[in-house]
Amino acid sequence: MIPPAVCWVRVALDVPLPGPFDYRSEAPVAIGLRVIVPFGRRKLIGVVVDNPAEPSYDPKQIRPIEEVLDDLPPFDEAWLRLARFAADYYQRPLGEVMLPTLPPPLRKPTAYQGKRSAGGPVARLDGRKRKAARAPAAADEPPALNDAQRTAVDTIGALDSFKPVLLHGVTGSGKTEVYLRAAEKVLAAGRQVLLMVPEINLTPQLEGALRARLEALVGSDGLAVMHSGLSDGERLQAWTRAQRGQARMLLGTRMSIFAPMTELGLIVVDEEHDASYKQQDGLRYSARDLAVWRAHDLGIPVVLGSATPSLETWQHAERGRYLRLSLPGRARASSLPSMRLVDTRRLQMKQGMSPQLLDAIGQRLERKEQSLIFLNRRGYSPVLHCQSCAWVSNCPRCTAFTVLHRTEGRGHRLQCHHCGYQAPVPRACPECGDQDLAPMGRGTQRVEEHLAELFPEARILRIDADSTRRKGSAEALFASVHAGEVDILVGTQMVAKGHDFARLGLVGVLNADSMLFAHDFRAPERLFAQLMQVAGRAGRHQGNGEVLIQTNYPEQPVYQALLRHDYAGFARHALHERESTGLPPFVYQALLTAEARELKVAQEFLERARALPEGEWAADFPGLDAIMLYDPVPLRVLRVANIERAQLLAESSSRPALQAFLASWSHHLPYLANEARVRWQLEVDPLEI
Repeated sequence: MIPPAVCWVRVALDVPLPGPFDYRSEAPVAIGLRVIVPFGRRKLIGVVVDNPAEPSYDPKQIRPIEEVLDDLPPFDEAWLRLARFAADYYQRPLGEVMLPTLPPPLRKPTAYQGKRSAGGPVARLDGRKRKAARAPAAADEPPALNDAQRTAVDTIGALDSFKPVLLHGVTGSGKTEVYLRAAEKVLAAGRQVLLMVPEINLTPQLEGALRARLEALVGSDGLAVMHSGLSDGERLQAWTRAQRGQARMLLGTRMSIFAPMTELGLIVVDEEHDASYKQQDGLRYSARDLAVWRAHDLGIPVVLGSATPSLETWQHAERGRYLRLSLPGRARASSLPSMRLVDTRRLQMKQGMSPQLLDAIGQRLERKEQSLIFLNRRGYSPVLHCQSCAWVSNCPRCTAFTVLHRTEGRGHRLQCHHCGYQAPVPRACPECGDQDLAPMGRGTQRVEEHLAELFPEARILRIDADSTRRKGSAEALFASVHAGEVDILVGTQMVAKGHDFARLGLVGVLNADSMLFAHDFRAPERLFAQLMQVAGRAGRHQGNGEVLIQTNYPEQPVYQALLRHDYAGFARHALHERESTGLPPFVYQALLTAEARELKVAQEFLERARALPEGEWAADFPGLDAIMLYDPVPLRVLRVANIERAQLLAESSSRPALQAFLASWSHHLPYLANEARVRWQLEVDPLEI
């Protein structure tokens, strides 16, 4: 029986169903509060998103809310708007957007069971004995600005409404100093600032700079850091401090775009081109694009900084939608590094390294300068092979090779970078029995080993995903480089961006050609950005920096533009190619991916999905003439962990037309998937096809 006085409450839940879901309460519940509700046989935490006058179905079937959680203030309307926009644009249920963005303790009912007297995880966090306030960081003396920096700071500081700003500056041009000056003005006015970086390992160095410059302005507790490497308690603390306004400055990776900052006055997206801003599982959102939308919604400036902007951002600037500010020279009195292509076609290579590169390393060692050898391939060797029968080390669960790794104390092992499968190295070829198995190709571990043989007196350090698995290990390794305890650094893309190595004079690039002929049309853009970023590590303080790129194709336009440090020329050429072939940013795309035990099942689901607009549901798809649906095709890596995958591309020259189509399409797809028993994922604005 329904009580005579009842309030209807609509709740967003993290379940793969459209929602939101109706519940009842004996008293009003504010929109934006979290509640514990029954869902089937489970208890879930959800967010109240509406107080309807009447429920959407039979009131007798509606269950009551079990508990209202008041340990945090309600999420404000601006945060709710951001979540709704993300749900609509990326075609996901609202609850699957809201709940995963929260720190785990705020979305686990078990964190509250039997503990309401203690007020839940937030109250327990507040109730902990506070650490003694540490001494404030010594304030850095702000460096003098050059003319370009001063113009950028003044221009950004004069903005009092929404305006996207592209801060295009060469590596070492002082973009961070512009961010700091812009943040100082916003913080002095009592507002909050969100500064986003693409990767966790960039946060320690930048956090130190922010504390040194801004603690006097915001206090020792006024800066918070948010990324996935933190513990649940640390993330909860950063989240609550941001929501309560205690954290005036928030430094974070892509997840921080959802931080509930109620007094936000400026958003900065550093290295805005970086693919790490795109979430690749769950809600596949672009944090950079959401940053622009959030700034527009709040009527505040957003600064997108990069030496190699994404072509989408560059085109917006070319068309006047974004304000472009340029920093054409390095902030310090040092020139850009010299770029040299080493044509390896007729050279006698020594373990994959040219005589020119080895000579350059030797010269830097004599000068007591550091060298960086860049190879974006971790492990010892990409593949193990048999020279007798051509057997190669394949993963039994994926259509991919296993990579040869060397492990401290455990010798060598084979590992799949797709599913995590590991196996010992076979004593003999499984096909023909030949014991003469050999590594083919080179990874960072093998390069490190050969450099140690060639330069036995040098202190060599490797930084990649294998050497930085333990919490805090990346920070410690980078600290040793900054302290001058390393002569030769071997690394992957982890070392390519954002780091300011004072003693680094030489950068050598191995195996750059592997990206030249990739299937992905974005590969040249990524290669140019990657090489320009890693090249920018050289000579930042002492000048006289040198970059050697080994290649079999020195005439390629990507390399020729790099020689001239000519991003504008590269972008002009790349955009012309994209426009002539009908590729983003001149069209808009969405990718439907299906997974099943057998490829046939996945492709049949995609075929039915492709035919949906032509069948009995055709009336649900107006404006179909503006949509192009391609044929389903298997993914390049077809099988991962014994699951086979296929994809279907949807495309349109009109973003509104594509969004309207996707809204109807995603409404029908769950029913098809249930019948076919496949897993599916719809990704808007995919970065990889």
